[in-house]
Amino acid sequence: QVQLVESGGGSVQFGGSLRLSCVATGSTLHYYNVGWFRQVPGKGREGVSCITGTFDKIDYIESVKGRFTIGRDTGKNAVYLQMDNLEPDDTGVYYCATDCFALTSPNSRTIEARPLSYWGQGTQVTVSS
Repeated sequence: QVQLVESGGGSVQFGGSLRLSCVATGSTLHYYNVGWFRQVPGKGREGVSCITGTFDKIDYIESVKGRFTIGRDTGKNAVYLQMDNLEPDDTGVYYCATDCFALTSPNSRTIEARPLSYWGQGTQVTVSS
Protein backbone atom coordinates (compact mmCIF):
# COMPACT_ATOMS: atom_id res chain seq x y z
CA GLN A 1 0.00 0.00 0.00
CA VAL A 2 1.19 3.50 -0.83
CA GLN A 3 1.04 6.40 1.61
CA LEU A 4 1.33 9.91 0.17
CA VAL A 5 2.18 13.07 2.12
CA GLU A 6 2.02 16.52 0.53
CA SER A 7 3.91 19.57 1.73
CA GLY A 8 4.92 23.00 0.48
CA GLY A 9 1.62 24.83 0.51
CA GLY A 10 1.29 28.34 1.87
CA SER A 11 0.07 31.86 1.21
CA VAL A 12 1.57 33.98 -1.55
CA GLN A 13 0.64 37.07 -3.50
CA PHE A 14 -0.38 37.22 -7.14
CA GLY A 15 2.62 36.31 -9.28
CA GLY A 16 4.38 34.40 -6.53
CA SER A 17 5.71 30.84 -6.55
CA LEU A 18 5.34 27.70 -4.49
CA ARG A 19 6.79 24.21 -4.83
CA LEU A 20 4.63 21.36 -3.65
CA SER A 21 6.09 17.97 -2.82
CA CYS A 22 4.38 14.58 -2.65
CA VAL A 23 6.49 12.02 -0.80
CA ALA A 24 5.57 8.36 -0.93
CA THR A 25 6.21 5.49 1.46
CA GLY A 26 5.30 1.85 1.04
CA SER A 27 6.24 1.60 -2.63
CA THR A 28 8.48 3.08 -5.31
CA LEU A 29 6.68 6.01 -6.87
CA HIS A 30 8.60 5.81 -10.13
CA TYR A 31 6.31 3.09 -11.48
CA TYR A 32 3.08 4.95 -10.70
CA ASN A 33 1.23 7.60 -12.61
CA VAL A 34 1.07 10.53 -10.16
CA GLY A 35 -1.15 13.56 -10.48
CA TRP A 36 -1.91 16.80 -8.68
CA PHE A 37 -5.49 17.81 -8.02
CA ARG A 38 -7.04 20.83 -6.34
CA GLN A 39 -10.33 21.51 -4.64
CA VAL A 40 -12.04 24.74 -3.68
CA PRO A 41 -14.98 24.69 -1.22
CA GLY A 42 -18.24 24.55 -3.17
CA LYS A 43 -16.54 23.41 -6.37
CA GLY A 44 -15.61 20.02 -7.69
CA ARG A 45 -12.16 18.53 -7.66
CA GLU A 46 -10.00 19.57 -10.61
CA GLY A 47 -7.03 17.66 -11.92
CA VAL A 48 -4.09 19.94 -12.67
CA SER A 49 -1.28 17.75 -13.97
CA CYS A 50 -0.29 14.12 -14.39
CA ILE A 51 3.03 12.36 -14.96
CA THR A 52 2.96 8.76 -16.08
CA GLY A 53 5.02 5.98 -14.56
CA THR A 54 8.23 4.74 -16.21
CA PHE A 55 8.09 6.97 -19.33
CA ASP A 56 7.18 10.23 -17.56
CA LYS A 57 4.67 11.47 -20.11
CA ILE A 58 3.33 14.78 -18.78
CA ASP A 59 -0.03 16.49 -19.17
CA TYR A 60 -1.37 19.78 -17.84
CA ILE A 61 -4.74 21.42 -17.99
CA GLU A 62 -4.78 24.50 -20.17
CA SER A 63 -5.10 27.04 -17.36
CA VAL A 64 -1.77 26.08 -15.75
CA LYS A 65 0.26 25.26 -18.85
CA GLY A 66 3.43 27.36 -18.93
CA ARG A 67 3.12 28.24 -15.24
CA PHE A 68 3.22 24.86 -13.48
CA THR A 69 5.86 22.15 -13.82
CA ILE A 70 5.49 18.58 -12.60
CA GLY A 71 8.47 16.33 -12.12
CA ARG A 72 9.97 13.48 -10.16
CA ASP A 73 12.48 13.70 -7.35
CA THR A 74 13.66 10.11 -7.57
CA GLY A 75 16.11 10.39 -4.68
CA LYS A 76 13.27 11.32 -2.33
CA ASN A 77 10.68 8.98 -3.86
CA ALA A 78 8.58 12.06 -4.53
CA VAL A 79 6.78 14.03 -7.19
CA TYR A 80 6.82 17.83 -7.09
CA LEU A 81 4.69 20.57 -8.58
CA GLN A 82 6.53 23.82 -9.19
CA MET A 83 3.95 26.61 -9.42
CA ASP A 84 5.03 29.98 -10.81
CA ASN A 85 3.09 33.14 -11.67
CA LEU A 86 0.35 32.09 -9.29
CA GLU A 87 -3.10 33.60 -9.65
CA PRO A 88 -5.99 33.89 -7.16
CA ASP A 89 -7.88 31.22 -9.13
CA ASP A 90 -5.12 28.77 -8.19
CA THR A 91 -6.24 28.91 -4.56
CA GLY A 92 -7.37 25.58 -3.13
CA VAL A 93 -6.35 22.44 -1.30
CA TYR A 94 -3.87 20.54 -3.44
CA TYR A 95 -3.75 16.77 -3.34
CA CYS A 96 -1.47 14.28 -5.00
CA ALA A 97 -2.82 10.94 -6.11
CA THR A 98 -1.70 7.87 -8.00
CA ASP A 99 -3.28 6.40 -11.11
CA CYS A 100 -4.04 9.67 -12.85
CA PHE A 101 -4.72 9.90 -16.56
CA ALA A 102 -5.50 12.61 -19.08
CA LEU A 103 -8.76 12.77 -21.02
CA THR A 104 -8.17 14.68 -24.23
CA SER A 105 -10.75 15.87 -26.72
CA PRO A 106 -10.37 18.31 -29.61
CA ASN A 107 -11.40 21.23 -27.38
CA SER A 108 -10.33 20.28 -23.88
CA ARG A 109 -8.10 18.22 -21.64
CA THR A 110 -8.94 17.08 -18.11
CA ILE A 111 -6.87 15.18 -15.57
CA GLU A 112 -8.66 12.35 -13.77
CA ALA A 113 -7.87 9.67 -11.19
CA ARG A 114 -9.00 6.07 -11.30
CA PRO A 115 -11.34 4.90 -8.49
CA LEU A 116 -8.79 2.87 -6.52
CA SER A 117 -6.02 5.45 -6.54
CA TYR A 118 -4.09 6.46 -3.42
CA TRP A 119 -4.47 10.02 -2.13
CA GLY A 120 -2.59 12.28 0.21
CA GLN A 121 -4.17 14.46 2.89
CA GLY A 122 -3.76 17.73 0.98
CA THR A 123 -1.92 21.00 1.42
CA GLN A 124 -3.50 24.47 1.32
CA VAL A 125 -2.46 27.00 -1.32
CA THR A 126 -3.76 30.55 -1.00
CA VAL A 127 -3.02 33.24 -3.58
CA SER A 128 -4.06 36.80 -2.80
CA SER A 129 -4.57 39.54 -5.35
